[in-house]
Amino acid sequence: MALRGTNQEFGRPYNRRIVLETIRLHGPVTRADIADRVGLTIQTVSNIVRELEERGFLVAHRGAPKGRGSPAESLTVNPDGGYAVGIDITPIGLEAVLTNLTGAIVGRERRDLDHADPDTAFDAIETLVAKLVGVRPDGRMLGVGMAIPGPFDVESMSFVGPTTMEGWTGVPLRRRLKEATGLPSFIEGIAASAHGERLFGAGRDFRDFYYLYFGVGFGGCMVHDGMPLRGAFGNAGEIGHMPVVPDGDLCPCGNRGCLERYVSIEAYERRAPDIGDDAWVAEVTPLLRSAIVTIENLFDPETIILNGLGHRSLLQKLIAATGPFANSVSARTDRTAPRILLSDGGYDAVLRGAAALAVSGALSPRFGVMFAERRQRSERDPIMLDAGRAA
Repeated sequence: MALRGTNQEFGRPYNRRIVLETIRLHGPVTRADIADRVGLTIQTVSNIVRELEERGFLVAHRGAPKGRGSPAESLTVNPDGGYAVGIDITPIGLEAVLTNLTGAIVGRERRDLDHADPDTAFDAIETLVAKLVGVRPDGRMLGVGMAIPGPFDVESMSFVGPTTMEGWTGVPLRRRLKEATGLPSFIEGIAASAHGERLFGAGRDFRDFYYLYFGVGFGGCMVHDGMPLRGAFGNAGEIGHMPVVPDGDLCPCGNRGCLERYVSIEAYERRAPDIGDDAWVAEVTPLLRSAIVTIENLFDPETIILNGLGHRSLLQKLIAATGPFANSVSARTDRTAPRILLSDGGYDAVLRGAAALAVSGALSPRFGVMFAERRQRSERDPIMLDAGRAA
C-alpha cells in the first residue's frame, strides 16, 4: 500500500506517522529516499525526522565515506522508542507479552485459567500487565492489544459454546481492558493473529494470503495487500462455523456439522484420546481438504498459512495429510509457494500481533488522519508526548 504525505492544513500528525511508518517498513533509509517515497519535500521530512529523533523514535546511522563528502545518514526505528503489551485470551487461559517498537518480545507472563469469568480474567490481566510494564518502568507505553475468540455481536454465536469465552455476552471489553491496565486499549479477533502473521511470520513474504488458526476453535482471515479483511462487522473468516457435514454434530451456534466441531483443539481433545493422533488426523483430513479448496476458490490467495495453539507436530501432520489437493483455482503450474504451509512465527506471532494493534493504534497513519481532523487544537498529538507520558 502506497504511503503518501499531505499538504492539508492539519496534516502534520499524519505526516509524522507516514514518515515513521516508511522508516519502519523500509529502513535503513535516507531522508531523500523518504521524501521521494511519500511525496514530501526533503525539508519537511528533515523537520519531522528531527522531532521523531528528539522523542526517541529514531536512530540515525552514518555509513563509511566512499569518496568526497560525508555519506547521507540512514534512519532506522529505535527499538526502545516505545513498548506495547499483547494479550491472547482463550478458554484455557491467557498469555501476555511486552514488545518493543520492532516487535521483539522483552517480557512474558502466562496464567492458566479454565473458562474464566470476566472478573477473574481481568483481575489476572491487571496483575500480568503490571508485571510486564515493570520490565521497562521508564519506557513509553503505547498501549495494550488483546486477541479474543469471536464472532462478535451475533446473539446466537458470540460467547456461546466451549470454543469461545462462554458467558461473556455484554461485557464492555475495551472499557474493562482500559480499566484493568490504564493503557490505551485495542480489541480484535482472528484479525489480530493474521496481523501478527503478516508482520512476524511466514506472511512477511506474501501480499495476499489466507491465515488459518487452529486453536480451541478454528478460524481464518484473508490478508489482502498486506491488510487483514475484517468484514462489515469484524467477523469475516469465521470458517469454523462453515457446515461441512450434513446433519453432523450439533454446534453451539445452532447449526449442525460445523467445521470446528471436527477440526480444532476442542475437537481433538474430545476424539483423539479414543482413537489416537494418527487416526484422528486421517478422520478429519477430508474435511480440512474440502475447506482448503473452498478458501482457495473464494479468495484466490498466494498461499494458506496454518498456525495455532496446537503442537507443531500435530499441525505438521495435518498439512502433510492434506495432499494430494483437490482441484481449485490455486492449482496453477506457475506457483512459487506451496498451497498450504506452516507458520514460522509460531504462537508468538499471535501475541506480537496483538501488541502490534496497540502500536498501530498509536502510530499508524490512519490514526494520524483522525487526530489531524480534530478541531480541538488544545489536544496534543500522542506521538509527540515524551517517554512515560503516552498512557
